[in-house]
Amino acid sequence: MLNRMIYAAVIFAMLLTIPNISLAVLENKFDTKGEVATADTKSSNEGSETKGSQEGNDEEILETYSIEEPELIKVYNVKTNDVMVIDFEDYLKGVVASEMPAEFNIEALKAQVITARTYLLYRMKKYPEGQPEHTDAPICSGTHCQVWTSKEDLIASHDDGWYDAYWGKIEESVNSTRGQILTYEGKIIEPLFHSASGGRTENSEDVFSASVPYLRSVESPYESEAPKLHASVKVTVSDFINKIESVYGDLGLTKDNLDDMIVLGEVSEGGKIKTLLVNGAEITGREMRSIFGLNSTNFSFIQTGNEIEIVTTGYGHGVGMSQWGADGMAEEGYNYKEILKHYYTGVEIVSMK
Repeated sequence: MLNRMIYAAVIFAMLLTIPNISLAVLENKFDTKGEVATADTKSSNEGSETKGSQEGNDEEILETYSIEEPELIKVYNVKTNDVMVIDFEDYLKGVVASEMPAEFNIEALKAQVITARTYLLYRMKKYPEGQPEHTDAPICSGTHCQVWTSKEDLIASHDDGWYDAYWGKIEESVNSTRGQILTYEGKIIEPLFHSASGGRTENSEDVFSASVPYLRSVESPYESEAPKLHASVKVTVSDFINKIESVYGDLGLTKDNLDDMIVLGEVSEGGKIKTLLVNGAEITGREMRSIFGLNSTNFSFIQTGNEIEIVTTGYGHGVGMSQWGADGMAEEGYNYKEILKHYYTGVEIVSMK
């Protein structure tokens, strides 16, 4: 049954990747580090059937949203355990430079800026007195929220010349989209994002608890450059069994019965594994990802003698905007508005006062 599950997963993956065969061969770019009405009437580009233009649309007049951008914000610094007071737009520069490679197309960087700005405002509205994990600030500088790094630390962590080559580009992505945020039916959204979906993003309820109308599964065909699009983890059969049974107890697994004991359960619309049945016990794909430290829940097993290789496609939870997919779309000629409206279903891009 394990081999049949692998066969089914491979066929499903092939169906997802057939449209991408003509894309560029995977190259080893460095990894991405790493939830109102408007006058803009462009379509949401679901399915990415029509290319857009990166020129002209930036001059559209966006309707003003009834929120004023604050000048200063509080951010809990996870490294120093202190609360910092930072300029709103300067904070965004540190987020974009931390969450997305500056080498990315400027349109992808703009899309990341708007998700970061929207995410920050969503958190400030939801947690005005601070989050339970950091009660003195609504947002933190770590992966628990969205990663922020100071300009000084960014310069120190990159090669010589990085600042001169890219900081102006980061500033441009922030300044040119100043005040722009994402809304759905007049409300600020929680714009989740991830590194690479593996060909199709996930419905929110297939990964998290709630169904969110703007976090729908959509195609993400332009991810071939993502360095962790494909990966694998190898373990011995005994380690494989021990790790599972250390969490779920004795399931009667042996080297010779894994084919029969492990059965594919439910697969999400995005092509990820939602559940497995291991000798009748249901284990979620997210739990398997956690147990074995996998890049995604789009995985399959290959047993060869006393070794099991767990092969993954994609990197991250798969919900919302794919960062490498955004860069791929930008390279194909889509602008930041089209990128955002593709990955976030039914949203509007509006400007704050």
